[in-house]
Amino acid sequence: MAEPDNRSLLGRLAVHYGLISMDQLAEATREQVRRGGGASLGQILLDLELLRPSQLERLVVVQKEVLARRGAQPAPSRPVSAATHPPAAADTTPSTAARAGPAGDLDALLREAVRQGASDVHVHAGARLRLRLHGRFTEVGERTLDAVESERLVRELLSPEDLGLLDTHGEIDLCHTLPGVARFRANVYRQHRGLDAVLRAIPLEPPSLTSLGLPQSLARFTNHHQGMVLVTGPAGCGKSATLAALVNLINEERREHVLTIEDPIEYVHASKRCLVNQRNVRRHTESFARALRAALREDPDVIVIGELRDVETISLALTAAETGHLVLATLHTRDTVRTINRLVGAYAPEQQDQVRTMLSESLRAVVSQRLLPRASGEGRVPALEVLVVTRAVGNLIRENKTFQIRSLLQTGAAQGMQLLDQSLGQLVQKGLVTREEAARHCEEPKRLGEGAHAEAR
Repeated sequence: MAEPDNRSLLGRLAVHYGLISMDQLAEATREQVRRGGGASLGQILLDLELLRPSQLERLVVVQKEVLARRGAQPAPSRPVSAATHPPAAADTTPSTAARAGPAGDLDALLREAVRQGASDVHVHAGARLRLRLHGRFTEVGERTLDAVESERLVRELLSPEDLGLLDTHGEIDLCHTLPGVARFRANVYRQHRGLDAVLRAIPLEPPSLTSLGLPQSLARFTNHHQGMVLVTGPAGCGKSATLAALVNLINEERREHVLTIEDPIEYVHASKRCLVNQRNVRRHTESFARALRAALREDPDVIVIGELRDVETISLALTAAETGHLVLATLHTRDTVRTINRLVGAYAPEQQDQVRTMLSESLRAVVSQRLLPRASGEGRVPALEVLVVTRAVGNLIRENKTFQIRSLLQTGAAQGMQLLDQSLGQLVQKGLVTREEAARHCEEPKRLGEGAHAEAR
């Protein structure tokens, strides 16, 4: 096979495995033409920061295997510069099955985790490998990792740039892609026993509301063209997946510019009807706040913020919502009322009246969710609290009477609202979760039991 065909195959594989979008491949191809066609597509993808060296290395392995199955011999390529990897490593890339050392071990563990349906993989020095299955910890194997083994496993995830950031800050967030299997959001950090990592499995394709077990009624929040929609809940409750499902709906149904700001990029959204650009904090931009300031000059229609972490990010997000953009974001809060209080409380007291007014006019909806183990023991099911910001809710926010919003949630079914307790009661009534499990998440457990019995009658 001729060299151009091999380069084309590399690009197609990168798109197939969700590492880059078709638009990004087109950009790299145009850059290759500008350089006169002699430059390796792999090197260009590195130069444009569309791939990490470890990702490119795996793609080259897959490319060779594909060509071998076709009975073709791959032409020599220079996917990685000598400054990134030593020549010996670039010249002799072993097959995935034969590759020795921590890479094969870690990839095998990640594949097995996905096969079992685990949400998280834990690699800790001084402890056994662990998976989180349906919300519960499960140990893998009987051997405890020592500090050297943990370091070897974890360092395989990291590029030279990542290692530098880890050495400087002591922790780092990144995404690791296992072609054809899944992406993994990883946090790597040092603790007193050594180097640890926690990896969360992220499907290669964005989810739908149906696949997540969420009601189709949430789709109406993507119909707004201005304002703010928040998805909240504790860590591990599926906020990112719900946000991705909403973004995917917009991508399929509207013709607009969607800009995401994440740390790191989790679900990869290929441009469909929309043009989707995704920015990774610390890789493509310095911070959420800096990216948001720039976003207002980048003509977006929809701005997606991975997390509202600080008052500056909150302020810029509110400004964007006020100036004609739809802002989708997540926040770590327990319920919808606490979400509003948290946003207001982020500001100094003398600014809070103004912020309440801004929220009353710009906030469109808050979805607070939990993931509960199914009564059958197979998988988890979401429970939701949904606040739609009607005129009455807006007035309560403006007048600092958020404690009264709970009663509107309880009686607002006609507007699409519901309390978390009501959602939990419905799950108990349907036999999807146990009453004991629901009670752990309920504000008023006694009323949960009464409500379930009343509905049963």
